[in-house]
Formats: sequence, structure tokens, C-alpha cells
Amino acid sequence: MSTEPVRVLLTGVTGFLGQAVLERLLADTDAHVTAVIRPKGSQAARDRLDRLLRKPVFKTWRDAVGDAEAKRIWAERTGVLEADLATLERIDAPVDVVIHSASTVSFDAPIDESFANNVGGPRALYAALEASGLDPHVIHVSTCYVGGIAKGLRPEASVDHDIDWRAEIAAAEVARVEAEAASRTPERLQEFIDAATRGHGKEGPKSVARASEAARLEWVNARLVELGRTRARSVGWTDVYTFSKALGERVAEEEWAGRGRRLSIVRPAIIESSLRHPFPGWIDGFKVADPLIMAYAKGALPEFPGLPDSVLDVIPVDYVVNVILALATLGHQGSASRVTEPAEAPSTNGGIRADYYQVCSGASNPLPFHRMYAEVRQYFLAHPLEDDRGRPIVVPTWRFPANNAAERSLRLKERLSALGSRIGEALPSTVRTRQWASSLSKMERGLGSLRTYVDLYQSYTRTEMLFDDQQTRALGAKLPEGTPADRTFDVRDIDWSHYWQEVHLPAMTSLAKVHARASSARKATRSQARRLESGTDVLAVFDLEGTLLPSSLVTQYLSVMGLLHSPAELPGELADLVRNVGVYLQAERRDRGEFVRAFSRRYAGTRVADIERVVGGAWGQNVVRKLKPGALARIEEHRAAGHRTVLVTGGLDLFAAPLVPLFDDVVASSMEARDGVMTGYLSTPPLVDEARAQWLKSYAAAGGYDLSRSHGYGDSIADASWLSLLGRPVAVNPDLPLYRVASRQYWPIEDWKHA
Repeated sequence: MSTEPVRVLLTGVTGFLGQAVLERLLADTDAHVTAVIRPKGSQAARDRLDRLLRKPVFKTWRDAVGDAEAKRIWAERTGVLEADLATLERIDAPVDVVIHSASTVSFDAPIDESFANNVGGPRALYAALEASGLDPHVIHVSTCYVGGIAKGLRPEASVDHDIDWRAEIAAAEVARVEAEAASRTPERLQEFIDAATRGHGKEGPKSVARASEAARLEWVNARLVELGRTRARSVGWTDVYTFSKALGERVAEEEWAGRGRRLSIVRPAIIESSLRHPFPGWIDGFKVADPLIMAYAKGALPEFPGLPDSVLDVIPVDYVVNVILALATLGHQGSASRVTEPAEAPSTNGGIRADYYQVCSGASNPLPFHRMYAEVRQYFLAHPLEDDRGRPIVVPTWRFPANNAAERSLRLKERLSALGSRIGEALPSTVRTRQWASSLSKMERGLGSLRTYVDLYQSYTRTEMLFDDQQTRALGAKLPEGTPADRTFDVRDIDWSHYWQEVHLPAMTSLAKVHARASSARKATRSQARRLESGTDVLAVFDLEGTLLPSSLVTQYLSVMGLLHSPAELPGELADLVRNVGVYLQAERRDRGEFVRAFSRRYAGTRVADIERVVGGAWGQNVVRKLKPGALARIEEHRAAGHRTVLVTGGLDLFAAPLVPLFDDVVASSMEARDGVMTGYLSTPPLVDEARAQWLKSYAAAGGYDLSRSHGYGDSIADASWLSLLGRPVAVNPDLPLYRVASRQYWPIEDWKHA
């Protein structure tokens, strides 16, 4: 029976499968398609839909009908129902077919997010259809893996379980509230504060607060992710994705088919790039198996705990689309489509039951994991990726060790990496330690990725399930004679060597190279020092100690006291300094401003005139001579470009005096004096970390300077808060914490000691 669709309601249209379904409906039918889309930020739902027309999936169709005709058809035959699917209440337009493909596909999403979309979405959709008095044929897209952890042949039938989806979705909603409450206990909040203070204390209190709140939110998210994973496994599913999709199926069975409505459930296996349509190798971003493959190609997976003879069930996306299109065109098949009677079916009215179609390859054209690995290895040996130095990467050889051996090896590496991080926190910043920190960071990222792959993928690479596809092949047999090959879906036609070597891996490699080039361009744009553009509304802000000068407040103090004290007095001064070193170090670790205040007390009782005499003599001349080789040249470049050069230091203005002629403005701390004698107390809080950031915003606003075009130079993590305000920040001989920030943000990192 052919029931050519006239009016189609499509969910998930912005996703990988949804885009391909929309393209087929426009190219091969006369149907009008209404897409359920929610607005995103300032972008309206219609705008989100219209942006899809320029995507590669529609290129073949656009080229065939012409760009102008494609735009006309698009305008006439697409519509938008602007709504969040989970809160949908009514559907006013008539509908013949509903294709529900929207879902959260992440294996490790927070449990409430996964249930809201994969269970709450179908619940709202079927309730809205019922409330609107509509009776369409619903094609509900699920996944083959809804059967959970099992062995043997999995039939095209309802999954046999007694989980109450209403109770589960309610529990998932409560879980968010409970996790939020648990994260706000005084004890837990103090943990976040302490960790944030250790990592961000030198950046200022606002940075600590932001880091503390970010840690709380991350804790909540991690708790909900772990809850989803654990709850799924406790009732026999691999992860929260397959668990929530199984319950989404049960919603469809009970709330739609159970009320006598027409329901076809399509269960794809692991969907990957197209074999034939819209063109070989079409893919929209990396899919389920691709991150694992790319990690292997980059040499990041030296081993993997999979079963070599398990079947990694992969299916080209166009095969899934063709099954959906066949159901939309041929109509609901009813009991006539059933080759085998399901083990269990939901209650029905009017004799109508749900039909199940597993779009998979495991039973009819299996691809064992070891064969897929061999195809991937063969391809990347012949077409290796390159490392960051342009050298070909030789992919590793997998021996498929026992799971416990691989897990033990990974845990050992994680412990060593954590030990390295703790050691790194205590090391001084040198060229060698920064190189070591960079290597350690790279290793940590690699181990993090490996842990993710092991935790998420091994359930799929160790499976002992096969998925039956008899009913899907029976549906294919009903296609009209003469149906074009690119509209068929018999998986026995797939030549896996051809698919991997000639279609999927070349497409995936091209996509990876596009991403790599774009990423490299972004990094280069941000990490390379730019040619200075002229402008009188541009600031060039310089830190002093450690940035322009190799000295610190401590060495500055010692050099001045050496000139002010007699040889007999110096030993006592040094002894007192040594006694207080612990106090100063603790203050420095907690807060840069606290250290500046504490150390400035040492000047109490010193005559201002004596300081001015020292600074105005040979000491001051020596300060100018000690400017780092790269510093003076950069200052002159900015002045030549018309930029306003500003020196900002938390130290005393008395000691910055020799540098005043080099800058348009010098901003420093000042100390109170009584009868010409320094009290040891600063007149105002020192301009360090966030205080400097606030000052900089006020300074720019008052002078009409554009911070997005302005430059900043700092050496310490305490400088990160104000450097981040500027469009062109530079880390100069940075300490290790600032080096890590600069590396993550792709700020230029410069060595002024030698250049």
C-alpha cells in the first residue's frame, strides 16, 4: 500500500540524521515538511532552519534543480513549529506522517538532560498529537542498542523489561534538585572554595569565586553523569543513552501504539557516513565511532580493551534514511510486516501494533571488530596523519589485551600524571620547566581522552549481540520495481573494504584536516605576535617586576638596603628577612596584594629623602640598564604606533621613577610618610591582579581607549585577570601557572630575556 506523504512533521532536523531525512523528502517527494525547532540564543527557529540549506547535505539537490529553484521549493515546502519538544502542547496544522528523530545522543549526558530529551520529548510529542486530534503514522527513530546488555541475536520486537518510565523520568528530574542541594552544603562549598583558592588565589577574589562556582557546577554535572551511568547499568543497560532511548520506545508503545495508533520504530545501529547519497562519504561532524578512530590515527590509543571477534555494527546514514523514507512512502505495514512474532508487545486497540525495523549489518553482513581495526590500520599506514612537526604518525599495533590488563596500565599512567602535576606546581618557571609542563599537559589530555574512550566505547567493542534485520529486509522487498539503487537499503550489498578504504575513512580524514587547519589558523592568529597597528585609542600596558625587569620586590629591597645600611647593619637586616621568609611566602601564595603589603612594611622608618637619593643615582641608572633586551624595543614600537604606553606596578612609585621617561603614564603604589619618614603602610591598596583589572577598565573608559585592540604584557598568574581584558595579551617569560593559561588561550608567549 502506497501512501505518499503530503504533510510531514519532523523533529531533530538540525541533527545529522534529520538533515538527511529533510533532504530526501524535498528531493524525492512532494511533501510539505514542518520542522519542530526551538530558538537558540538570538537566532529564531526559522533562521536556524534556513541556514541548513547551505549545508553540504543539500548540495547535490541544489545542483540538480538549480539554486533559485531550490530556494523556491524550500520556501514553499518547509515550515517551522517553534517550540521546545519537551514542552510541546499542541500541533495546529494537519499531519500525515511524523518522523521523530530528535534525541540526546551522548553516552554520558547528565541523567536529567538525557531523560528530558529522550523520554520527556516523546511523551510531550504524543500527548500533543493526541490533544490536537491528529492521527498520523509515527516513525519513531530509536537505536538497536535499546535491548541493553545482552548476548545473542536481538529480534525486531518490543524490548522485554518492566521498568516504569514515569517513575524513572520523575527520579531523573528530582536528581538535579538533589545534586544542586548536595553541592550547596557548607562542607562541600568550603571544598570548592579551598580548591579554587589554591588554583586561583593569586588572580584575585573574583577569580576565586568564579572558579569555586565553576567547580560546583562541574561537581553537579559529574554527579548526574555518574548517576545516569550507574542507574543504567543497575537495570541492565550500557549507558544512560541506551537506557533513556529504551524508555522512549516504551513511551511510544504505550502512549501511541497502545491507543490504536500507527507506529513504526526504526532502530539504527551505529550511524556513520553515507555510502551513496547525497554523495559518498557525506558526514556532518564526527559520529560515534569516529573519535575512537581518529585517536588511533593520531597515535593516542596504543592499545584498546575490545573483543576482536565482537561485531561493531556500523550502518551508513543513507541506509537509515532510506528505511524511513520507505515507511513514509509505503505507509504503516501493520502485522503483515512481521516475519517473527515479538516476544512481548504492548497492549493495543483496534488490532494495530508497533512495527520494528532494525537498520543494521551485524546479522546479514557482519563486520568483526578485528576486521574494522585491520581496515583502519591499513588505511592510516598508507595515508598517515601528521604530527605538529609535519612528521607522519605511525599507528600502533593493537594486541587486544584482557580488559583488566589495559585498565591497570591506564590507572598507573593516570597516577604518574597526577604526581607530575603536583611536582610541577612547585617548580620555578624556566624554558625547560615550561617545556616539561607543556608535555605533561599534552599527556594529561591524552590520558583523559583514553579514559573517556575506554569508559564509553568498550561496551560497544566488547558486545556479544547481533541484531536481526529480517523485517527491514522484508520492507526493502516491497519497494517498487525500478527503485534507484541509492534508495535501497539491503546491507548485504555493502562491500566493507570499499566503504572503509574508499568512502568513510577518506571523508573522515578530510573532515579532520579541515578542522585541524581551522584550529591551527585560530591558534596562529591568537598565539603569534601581531604587527602593531597605529591608533591613538590603543593602550600598551606593561607590568614591571618579572616582565620588564628580571628583579622582584625582594631583590629590589636588598639592593636598596645594601646602599642605605652600613656593612655592620646588613647581617641583622638579612637575618630578619630570613626569619620572615615563611610569612612572605605564605602571603604570596594566598594573594599578591597581601604579599606587597606585608613586604612593604619593611620600609617603615626609612627616610624618603634617602630612597630618592639612591634611586636618583647609580641605582636608578642600573634599573634602566637592567631592562630585559626585548622590553625597550617593544615599548618603542608601541610609542611609534601612537599607542599610549602605561607602566603599572604594585611596587612603590619611588622605585619606578627611573622609568618614567619611557612611558606616557606610570601608575604605582605610594607609601604614607610622616615628617619625611616612611610608615610602612601604603596610601591605597596595591594595583595587582583584579584591582589592576578594575583600574584598567576605568582608565580605558575615562580616556576613550579600546581594550579589544589594546596590548598587555605580564609574567605572573596574578596578571591573568587584567590580561584577559585585552584583545592582545602577551605572556612574557611567564611563571608556570600563567604559562598554562596562556597555552590554553593561545596567547603569544615571548622571551624578553634574550630577544
